Amino acid sequence: MAWPAGLRALRHRDYRLFWAGQLVSLTGTWMQSVGQSWLVLELTGSPFSLGLVNALQFTPILLLSPVGGTLSDRLGKRQILLVTQAVMMVQAFVLAALVRSGHVRYWHVAVLAVLYGLGRAADIPARQSFLADLVGRADLPNAVALNSVVFNGARIVGPGVAGVLIARFDVGVAFFLNGVSFIGVLVALLAMRTEGRPDPAGRLGVRESLLGAIHYAASTPSVAFTLGLLVVVSVLALNYNLIVPLIARDVLGEGAEGFGLLMSSLGAGAIAGALGVAVLRRGRPPLSFLAAIGAFLCAGAVVLALAGRFTVAMAVLAMLGCFQIIFSTGCNTALQLIAPDALRGRVMGLYAMAFAGVTPFGSLLIGTIAEHLGVRTACVIGGVTGLVAIGALTLFARRRGV
Repeated sequence: MAWPAGLRALRHRDYRLFWAGQLVSLTGTWMQSVGQSWLVLELTGSPFSLGLVNALQFTPILLLSPVGGTLSDRLGKRQILLVTQAVMMVQAFVLAALVRSGHVRYWHVAVLAVLYGLGRAADIPARQSFLADLVGRADLPNAVALNSVVFNGARIVGPGVAGVLIARFDVGVAFFLNGVSFIGVLVALLAMRTEGRPDPAGRLGVRESLLGAIHYAASTPSVAFTLGLLVVVSVLALNYNLIVPLIARDVLGEGAEGFGLLMSSLGAGAIAGALGVAVLRRGRPPLSFLAAIGAFLCAGAVVLALAGRFTVAMAVLAMLGCFQIIFSTGCNTALQLIAPDALRGRVMGLYAMAFAGVTPFGSLLIGTIAEHLGVRTACVIGGVTGLVAIGALTLFARRRGV
């Protein structure tokens, strides 16, 4: 079968299985994300408490993603993914049972968020570096883009469905359906023939592997600049799991359904961006382009703070979702194509740390500001600070010859 250019990665059998399994599982993941945020606000009513749970969920990714990347360079990636997906499935079922029993407490959500983060710390670098094993380097940019299509397609469906279910039943339904959704990805992984075996050159001790990855990133200006951009934008502009529920409740006066629709708008924009990337991107994006998109996302946080109507907020979030995916897939593709095979797992561990792992700092920072000064002020401070930081990072990179 001849696949269109924008779908060329799907000509690989195991990638098709992987892609389909992710479609089911990620829909459930986004349902749980909405459910968790709304549950915390129901239990505490506190923006800081919501920021703290987000911080606890992403702290393991910050601290352990490089170790997860090292495991990806030492062990079979498919086996790692089977374990991590199973752990996250159990976490979802436990949370569903606690809500259904009526005994759920804030500390339960916090502890289970840490458990989820531990699974993600190993899952993200393994999943990202597995793509090259599934499709090869030539089709890697398309595979990254198609992964973003399925990720953000799930972001459209998951939050909208979760909002309706939460409003009509309770948040426990969202957690239970997320647990069920992991069965799809586990079946797909078991059906694959590709093991994602490590490059022999990557089989070093954990300490040597980590030091080697850090030295490589620090001594490669293009990698260091890309990781720096990810840190700035992730900390200051991409705190949507924290900002959107607060805007829905405190600024727009919406309930769970409105919150779900806002998150779906973010996903709709993201899938539009991902489809564009899948069709148009053929190689590594210029670093100057990534810097410009990062600056746009920071400016968008300021615009979001000024949105006083529900339809305007939906439109702004759709635009931000589109540019967020262009930014994240561009950074992902650039790092994977720059890194040698023996280092790819570890470099993607650094990617996970820079993109998702630093979220605790952003969640706590923005959550604290929102607690004392309001969510609009928090958006403005985060966006303006991000613009200044990207400008400084770009000037420094030019001096290094990037």
